[in-house]
Amino acid sequence: MKIILKEDLEKLGKAGDVVQVKDGYARNFLVPRNLAVVATKGSLASIEKILKEKQLRENKRKKEALALKDKVEGISCTAEVLVGEEDKVFGSVTAIEISRMLKDKGFFIDKRSIEMEEPIKALGVFSVPVRLHPEVTASLKLWVVKKEEKK
Repeated sequence: MKIILKEDLEKLGKAGDVVQVKDGYARNFLVPRNLAVVATKGSLASIEKILKEKQLRENKRKKEALALKDKVEGISCTAEVLVGEEDKVFGSVTAIEISRMLKDKGFFIDKRSIEMEEPIKALGVFSVPVRLHPEVTASLKLWVVKKEEKK
């Protein structure tokens, strides 16, 4: 069955592409989830409308991501960690912890959006990249400091 994709689908194609798929996959999965429409003469003519709607949604998401980028870059987070002799850090600061710190400040950012090559295992100031959109990456300032012991 020939269908027209309404959304970008990995391993299948981009929005607006006309692709050949098995009948059951189209009828039971793609069409009910509004990811594709059956390719008819009328629907082929409406490809441009589908692409225009997708472009408008994408522009809106990018605009929101740019606004969020400015807010995220304007704040800094502080992670208090336990340290041993010679300021050796016990454990590490991970993307999960950074996500929780951002949530406490009112920013709901998924841990998978925080792009750390490896967890932070040292004291200091770090710049952590946060991917808000495929084309927008914010730089979060993270302070890793020694946790004060209560006496």
